[in-house]
Amino acid sequence: MENFLNTLKKLKITDYIIIFGVILVAFVGFLTYKGFHKTADNAVDAVSEIKFDVFIRGITYTGSELPIKANEKTFISIRNVPYSDLMITDVKAEKRKIVLPVLNTKNTKTVIVVEDVSQPNVYDAVVTLKDFAKITKDGAVVGGNKIKIGLPITLEGADYRLNGTVSNIQVTHGTDDAVNDQQLSAVENVQ
Repeated sequence: MENFLNTLKKLKITDYIIIFGVILVAFVGFLTYKGFHKTADNAVDAVSEIKFDVFIRGITYTGSELPIKANEKTFISIRNVPYSDLMITDVKAEKRKIVLPVLNTKNTKTVIVVEDVSQPNVYDAVVTLKDFAKITKDGAVVGGNKIKIGLPITLEGADYRLNGTVSNIQVTHGTDDAVNDQQLSAVENVQ
């Protein structure tokens, strides 16, 4: 007992902080193991197929048909971090448009929308992608990233690399618990 008290007197404040930290980590680990503390994996409500739109502004292309097409795969990067190949379900592309006022009318607020002839090879596109995502209380999680409107996404194919932002998210359908357990291992962890 006397030896133990002498050892305690020789310890410095940093030693006590380290001992307290180790005890605290062991306590939190015990609570997590027993299920009293929820981790990020426990926060997943379901795994579901989602579709999300990526809006790409100002694609300059001089060919006859845009290289990005529906029913093909494209490799995506989320926030400049490579993720995976995803299936393109839909592509809507239009030439850049401008708004012009209609002159010589009584109503001065009349306008028309026409193609911008000053930029004949510039397109705006909406590309719809589908993937499986973990559904949490904060939204859908794909590749460890929460998919939210405004998230920067890069689409890359054999002959294109286009930067856009997520403009819409749709959870297409949920899955049952038996399928959830199998798909949770296939879908990236929440970070």
